[in-house]
Amino acid sequence: MKKLRPLWEYIVRFWKKRHLTQILLLLVLVIILVTILYFAWLATRANVQSLKEGLSQPTVIYDKDGDVATNVATNRTKGVNIDKLPKYVPNAVVAIEDERFYEHNGFDIKGIARAFFGNLFAGRITGGGSTITQQLTKNALLSPERTYKRKAEELFLAVKIEKVYKKNEILQMYLNQVYFGGGAWGISNASKKYFNKDINDVSISEAALLAGLLHSPNYLNPYNNYDLAVKRRNVVLGKMKELGMISAAEYTEAKKEKIRLKDGGGSFIERKYPYYVDAVLNEAISKYGLTQEEILTRGYRIYTEMDQNLQAGLETVFHKNYLFPRGMGGEIVQSGAVLMDPASGGARALVGGRGEHVFRGYNRATQLRAQPGSAIKPLVVYTPALEEGYKYSSKLEDKPTTFGNNYKPENFSRTYQGEVPMYKALEESLNIPAVWLLDQIGLNKGLDKLQKFGIPVEKGDKNLAIALGGMNGGASPMQMANAFSVFPNGGKRQESHLITKIVGPTGNVMAEREPVTTKVTSKKVSDEMTSMLLNVVESGTGQRAHIPGVPLAGKTGSTQLPYRGIPGTKDQWMVGYTPNLVGAVWIGFDKTDRQHHLPSSSSANVVPIFKEIMRTSVTHLPKKNFDVVSINDKLAGKTKADNSFGDQAKEISKELNENAHKLGNTIKEQAPKWKKGAKKVIRHIGEAVDSIVEKVKEMSQ
Repeated sequence: MKKLRPLWEYIVRFWKKRHLTQILLLLVLVIILVTILYFAWLATRANVQSLKEGLSQPTVIYDKDGDVATNVATNRTKGVNIDKLPKYVPNAVVAIEDERFYEHNGFDIKGIARAFFGNLFAGRITGGGSTITQQLTKNALLSPERTYKRKAEELFLAVKIEKVYKKNEILQMYLNQVYFGGGAWGISNASKKYFNKDINDVSISEAALLAGLLHSPNYLNPYNNYDLAVKRRNVVLGKMKELGMISAAEYTEAKKEKIRLKDGGGSFIERKYPYYVDAVLNEAISKYGLTQEEILTRGYRIYTEMDQNLQAGLETVFHKNYLFPRGMGGEIVQSGAVLMDPASGGARALVGGRGEHVFRGYNRATQLRAQPGSAIKPLVVYTPALEEGYKYSSKLEDKPTTFGNNYKPENFSRTYQGEVPMYKALEESLNIPAVWLLDQIGLNKGLDKLQKFGIPVEKGDKNLAIALGGMNGGASPMQMANAFSVFPNGGKRQESHLITKIVGPTGNVMAEREPVTTKVTSKKVSDEMTSMLLNVVESGTGQRAHIPGVPLAGKTGSTQLPYRGIPGTKDQWMVGYTPNLVGAVWIGFDKTDRQHHLPSSSSANVVPIFKEIMRTSVTHLPKKNFDVVSINDKLAGKTKADNSFGDQAKEISKELNENAHKLGNTIKEQAPKWKKGAKKVIRHIGEAVDSIVEKVKEMSQ
């Protein structure tokens, strides 16, 4: 130790000489000051002046054009006026949630200290310490995450809210938006939910029970945990007595009162386009981290890809019961459908079921997992085959064959042609050629391509049966529509989505979509697939979906019943597209058995439904043509899709402008060398005239 003493004395002298203690203290103070300034700056960005109005507004869903599609309104948005409530109702909440509410300026030092040391001893953020103003801030403006950063933001925003609003205004906002469990938002709805009473008619005992629920609304729900809810009520009553909010006699009487529950319904949710809106809420929750409570209580503005004309039209088709097969065993045939813009991946319309609909219930448009049957063939077999050098006319084997470990598929007709051109195999949905071709190009290439199309592949799917849509899980109409969007979008797949932007109650942008593009294949291959899929609708399994004057490509699919001797199918699909719209439709039963299955042995039931959906939808979209023609037309010598006279006139006008621009640039460049460049200028003029003449000839033919 004696040897180290000189070193220690030297360090102390150096420390004092350099004033390191003062420097460290200064650094700490600077860090604290910068932190305070940072959170104060964050607080200034929030427009709390609009908070009261925002919380009283419903969440609004906007369509692709920025027009209001629907409000997601609960009866919470009407709220209560705190001045008209019996005093013991707000007092019960203040007593148990924030007894110094009328004394502090947004935060309570004692509560914060108690929570800080509690969290410190727990080794994690367990919550606590929040005033009513802070809780309002958290519920209305911030995410539900438990971090010290979020806690600091909460504190600074609470102070700002206290400067803008009076105490009773803050308490009123809190009472009208806070969650009481059982699906009840706001104290007025809670009194309906638990007592079937107007909030002005509840007793002191009932008001205390409601206030007690705020500690843990789901856990203390009296319908599930009556004794715990009553025990918590007694704690609230004791606090009210301690703070002089009720007398000893009122305390005794309220504690003796038996709580009688009667469900009066509580909150209800109104909205148009229920399946689409529910899918939007699901995406906001799963993708952007919001909660259902936030969405229903904060008055968000959610911008989506919806086309209201297409959505209304799709819902109308689903109400045409004659289009769907008759139900069996007391259940109706179910269905899910999606309409998608191929250029953006945005869902323009969707319906997730028939019959009664439950809020955020099962949505077959997005949540279904069903085997796609032969509708998968273009994705897992024919696209990768074209990439490997096969042509539409390539000959494929079509004869009874056993593959690998005793896998022996059959054609639906149980007839075989020996060999068949690729386009015919797809057009007639022959099974043997599809399995044979996948075996030839390699199973892994097909599976890799299927995943690029956005279809999930499980371990049990890695066999040749995938060529016919044999999957453990399967796909949803949303996933199938997104996969087929690759073909009209030049080989690229934009990630499917509904939401483009979410704006909070104070105008802050909470989330915004970032486009995700996957290059699945080349434009050449996607065009070749379109030519073959046009044949499916012109003369193949989907020809009953043909709409005169509408260029429509597509593929049907169905899955077999697992029961011998029973005709019919388990699932039926049709997925198809025009140049600017993709549609995917599934029909079937939620649970297939011997009493619940589709009557047709092929895709005959789903094709007319798909046709009606597309026929209704295309009237709202500009008419466009594919860059290619069907294989039928190609074999007949036709190489370019017919354009309308107006389209051709536009093309010629565009070319005239382009050529005029070229000529102008050429003359400008060659003016100094006019004599030498005369021949070159004349040649440009000649080429332009020849091009226009050819266009006119094509138009007149």
